[in-house]
Amino acid sequence: MKPLTYHTDPGHGWLEVDRAELDRLGISGRISPYSYMNGATAYLEEDCDAALYCDAVRAETGRNPDYVEKHTNTDSPIRSYQSFKPGA
Repeated sequence: MKPLTYHTDPGHGWLEVDRAELDRLGISGRISPYSYMNGATAYLEEDCDAALYCDAVRAETGRNPDYVEKHTNTDSPIRSYQSFKPGA
């Protein structure tokens, strides 16, 4: 599995994940509207949804997903994306 991108700005962070992966893991319906989506990509908020995803990956593979951090010192454009909606 290639490393995921963990986006951060001065106030928050989001783990970038393929939306199809959330469906495959069976957790898409449990992702909160505090996460965002843009096309086929979900940006899971760091407090609960990213942990939910990591727990599901760990349960399946026995290890945490790898990620690289991408930080911006201004508000991330992710904040302007549509709130996550399963099946949207």
